[in-house]
Amino acid sequence: MRTPAHQPLSLAASATNLRWLLSIRLIVVVGLLIAMAYVELNNKSTLHYPIHLGAIFIYAILTLATALRLRKKWPVTDVEYFAQLMFDVIIVSVLLYFSGGASNPFVSYYLVPLTISAAILPWRYTWMIAGLSITAYSLMLFYFQPLGAMDEHAQHSASNTSFNQHVLGMWFNFSLSAGLITYFVVKMASSLRQQEARLVCRREDELRDEQILAVATLAAGTAHELGTPLSTITVLIDEMEQDYQEQGPLKDDLLLLRQQVASCREILRGLVNTAETHSAAQRKTVAVDDYLKHILEHWQVLRPSVCFELTVASHTAMATLDVDATLEQAIANLLNNAADASTQALLINLDWNQQFITLSIRDHGPGVPLDIGHHIGKPFVTAKGKGLGLGLGLFLSHATVARY
Repeated sequence: MRTPAHQPLSLAASATNLRWLLSIRLIVVVGLLIAMAYVELNNKSTLHYPIHLGAIFIYAILTLATALRLRKKWPVTDVEYFAQLMFDVIIVSVLLYFSGGASNPFVSYYLVPLTISAAILPWRYTWMIAGLSITAYSLMLFYFQPLGAMDEHAQHSASNTSFNQHVLGMWFNFSLSAGLITYFVVKMASSLRQQEARLVCRREDELRDEQILAVATLAAGTAHELGTPLSTITVLIDEMEQDYQEQGPLKDDLLLLRQQVASCREILRGLVNTAETHSAAQRKTVAVDDYLKHILEHWQVLRPSVCFELTVASHTAMATLDVDATLEQAIANLLNNAADASTQALLINLDWNQQFITLSIRDHGPGVPLDIGHHIGKPFVTAKGKGLGLGLGLFLSHATVARY
């Protein structure tokens, strides 16, 4: 039996994060229009109106299309969110190219999509956005369409290097900030994701423990109540064996019935012994192949009509495991589920390596219905039909393995 370790939950690309990005875009669009109006009213420069208005129009159309897309129940993937941020970088680059390039004070807006990516997306996407932003910024140090006022200032400052040094300092500051954000913010965001994942796993474990405690309380009460009817059945079997000693087939059936009743009593005694052993934290070390064969022999007494084929890996190194009685019951639950699902022989395979012991139990049944597939493993969920199963076997087996 092999269960994967808890994986950190991803905070990436959710519909809520994408809505926040749309809000930022609306603020940017309004800010750009206000800036263009200010420049025009003050006659400070000559704008490339068709290009600027066209880029803003495309930006607004994408924002509207994304808002309509969010009305659908499609999941927002990391790739989609990355594509949205890349589009933001491209639009900003186009606007800056026709607005003075690196000398435009709004060039620092590149840090906004970079910071968002560092906080939300995996590191590889953040590095790509950082690379594109730094490349675009670097190219616009040399290739750009100047604004009128800025061009005059640049020409007036040609006799000294203060303006060029200022632009170069802005570029260096941006590159350093981009590197720091890409590395450290990604690390901090990853740490927050892992912390939240641990909290979620802890809440799930606490909920599972509460459910197990409720089931254990119910089992203890049920075990106490079953003692009386089992005693009554035993007495009736004794009387029937005396009355029908001459009838061979019926006598065989009564013998089988007595064995089943004895097994039920043994299970009830084992329940009490397991509780005592578990409370004392007593475990024993066993060889896994001998341990599995012992479980199958015991289980075959309860399910004599079930056939199975056992395959044990032939490794030179023997695998051992510290076990208590709960693990045996967990494996028996899986065997019972497989036997109930198919009338064909079960295929049981045991293998191990230096890290894992893998037990595979395969049946040839119809499978799990899709409508309850995502609920499998939760308490009181069963695919056997009403009245045929309690929906606890797989839940308890999973809890036992997770505890190990």
